[in-house]
Amino acid sequence: MEAAKTRAQQLIDENAVMVFSKSYCPYCRNTKNILKKLNANFGLLELDQDDNGSAIQDALQEMTGQRTVPNIFIGKKHIGGNSDLEAKKGKELEELLRSVGAIAA
Repeated sequence: MEAAKTRAQQLIDENAVMVFSKSYCPYCRNTKNILKKLNANFGLLELDQDDNGSAIQDALQEMTGQRTVPNIFIGKKHIGGNSDLEAKKGKELEELLRSVGAIAA
């Protein structure tokens, strides 16, 4: 568990935007599409395609209280899932992404 937590935290620390996802999840697909449309740079880990994916998902639940995917971090802060990202759509999301350097100013 500690190794999984360390890896999750490292990914969060190394990426202005980090998305923990599952490749088959429609909500995850929507999150990735929102970020791609904004030309945002984001880290992505498909938990269902990673050997330690379930351990990382357990670690994320312990860290954030959220078990579901997508599990999204912006500027090292946990913002939640797809509906939380959608709630920030438009200018608020663009400004947030710009403030952490995920999109060009």
